[in-house]
Amino acid sequence: MTLPPLYIARHAETVFNAGARMQGNHAHTPLTRRGFSQAEAMGEALAKHFGKAPEVDIWASAAGRCQQTAGIIAEHLGHNFFDVTTDERLFEIDVGLWAGRDYAEIMEEAGRPIVDAERGLFCVRPPEGEWYPDIRRRVDAWLAELPAGGPVIVVTHGMTARILRGALVGGTPFEPDCVPIADGAPQGSIHLVEDGRETLLFEGSGAQKMQKGY
Repeated sequence: MTLPPLYIARHAETVFNAGARMQGNHAHTPLTRRGFSQAEAMGEALAKHFGKAPEVDIWASAAGRCQQTAGIIAEHLGHNFFDVTTDERLFEIDVGLWAGRDYAEIMEEAGRPIVDAERGLFCVRPPEGEWYPDIRRRVDAWLAELPAGGPVIVVTHGMTARILRGALVGGTPFEPDCVPIADGAPQGSIHLVEDGRETLLFEGSGAQKMQKGY
């Protein structure tokens, strides 16, 4: 499978990120003022990298936070937002019954940590939600249908980006026989993956850890 250069972007900060609430793949949570500033910085970085009106395709998760981030990026690149391709396979991990709830409340209810502090990954499967291999199947299906050609910007989520990058360049599985997961990056970050190699093109100013809400 020949893949185009992929610019994998994590969406900017949302009100749920700032409020330490679970978002998952259902909540259409708006960006904060800080998030809009982060998205502007992402667009500026990509415009500096590509130049004016580049031949580049933009894909985004259907979640509102990714659509908002992608819209700002598209404007910086001289692209029409309505040309952004939306794909639900780029959604964030489905957190099931945790969606919309406060992290502290969930941890109190669980009686133990739900996040591995060292890696910023769930160590408990969300009830009625997804687990890491589920996300991998989604992104693999998306990659399999991605046409070869010019560069692609994909605006997605923290966990999904880590699974996608892990599929492309490898990473450390969270548990034996699990899928490779790349290291985390702050909200608003952009990684370039090309020819099996990864480069951090732009490091965002947002939170990195899951405790701040994915």
